Amino acid sequence: MDKYDELKRLEELRIQGSISEEEFQREKAKILNSDNNQNNGRGLGGINENTYITLMHLSQFAGILIPGLGFILPIVLWLVNAKEYSNVDMHGKNIANFMISMLIYITVAGILCITIIGLVIGLPMLIVIGILQLVFVIIAAVKASNGEYWKYPLSITFFS
Repeated sequence: MDKYDELKRLEELRIQGSISEEEFQREKAKILNSDNNQNNGRGLGGINENTYITLMHLSQFAGILIPGLGFILPIVLWLVNAKEYSNVDMHGKNIANFMISMLIYITVAGILCITIIGLVIGLPMLIVIGILQLVFVIIAAVKASNGEYWKYPLSITFFS
């Protein structure tokens, strides 16, 4: 059954009084948006684009299991589908900008930790950066799952 048949059947149900106007509009929107949100099993491994983008954001946590993977995995997920899906490209650039920015901030804080005086500044800085990174990735993933774009704060733009 194609979407036009589904819409026709839905209209019949509304006319018969089987469903309310609100239910009709909600189901109609689902039918019309199904082509936009479902990738028909191609490109993104058959998953919803918002889900794929959410996984891109959350893949930054892979570095907890295997050092370096949290940097490589989001980049690979981005580059594999960047040309075909504009939202994947937009979020991928955002993630790459954020990861590079965090790497710079962590490097500066780490260098400050080398001296005793710098340790007073560098160590708290490292802790704050770690907490912010954790919080920001979770916020971005939640926003992405809702179909929203959220630019990471403190992110330097390397890719636009």
